[in-house]
Amino acid sequence: MKEEMSAIHIAPWMHVITPGGGLLLDELLPVSGSVYVARLDGQEMPDEVSTFQHFSEVLKFPEYFGWSWNAFYDCVRDLNWLSADNRILVIESAESVLSQDGHGRKNFFGCLWRAGQRWSYTKRPEGVTLTKLSVVLSCDKDSVSTLAKQLEEWQEQPNW
Repeated sequence: MKEEMSAIHIAPWMHVITPGGGLLLDELLPVSGSVYVARLDGQEMPDEVSTFQHFSEVLKFPEYFGWSWNAFYDCVRDLNWLSADNRILVIESAESVLSQDGHGRKNFFGCLWRAGQRWSYTKRPEGVTLTKLSVVLSCDKDSVSTLAKQLEEWQEQPNW
């Protein structure tokens, strides 16, 4: 985990920030290529169905989306219907996503984590990890470290 004043970089594909915290967009944008940026609102995702609905609408999930965590992961892992070289998902009010559903919340962030990992690769010989999918979790100042700690704890668990 790399921590700066207003951002915590959990992995090359996952970042926890505070709005207006000074993180420069250039730090998240790829050097070249087309970019698809999706902005999602965590307050519109209080439960599983709302989460699936919001992602389906914003990311234009295919009609065959199965409305389950496995189907959600499959779609976020794919995203090839979005004609872009790189994808950035900005989830505002990330602390609100599935806040009353601990199991669903863990599934949600686990799916995003694994999808980001799948979209990533290590550039040789430099050894730098690059990613074609970045997840930016924007939350209030008081929630940044808590969310970052949760993500780190969850990623250490098997089957995440």
